[in-house]
Parts: sequence; C-alpha cells; structure tokens
Amino acid sequence: MQQAEAQLMSAATAISGTGAASLNGSNPDVVDLSAEMLALISAQASFAANAATLETVDQMEKILLDVTA
Repeated sequence: MQQAEAQLMSAATAISGTGAASLNGSNPDVVDLSAEMLALISAQASFAANAATLETVDQMEKILLDVTA
C-alpha cells in the first residue's frame, strides 16, 4: 500500500507541475499527461487490490476464530 501511495504522489506531483515555469524563466517542463494518468490509475488499482486482500485476510481470521472457539 505504501508503494501504491508513493506512485500516486509521484504522478500527482508531475501532473500538478505541468506548465510551471522553471526558476530561470525558461520553457516549462513537459510532462506526458497520458503516462502520468496511467500511473495514477495503476496506483489506484494497486491500492484497491491491497485493500481487498486485507479485507479477505480479516474475514479469514474471523472465520478461523469462530471455528476454534
């Protein structure tokens, strides 16, 4: 989940900096928005998959505790 969060923050930072002038006033940085959006979607899917895994583990533990009790 931390890796997905880091990927999400990196892509969001790149997107938010699009068109910002550099310190010396030269041309703005160029960002491939389609690649950054793909990174955002990928991070979101990874986070959702990890959350679903944790929910499944939680349910399995509850079932195990019910069986052993």
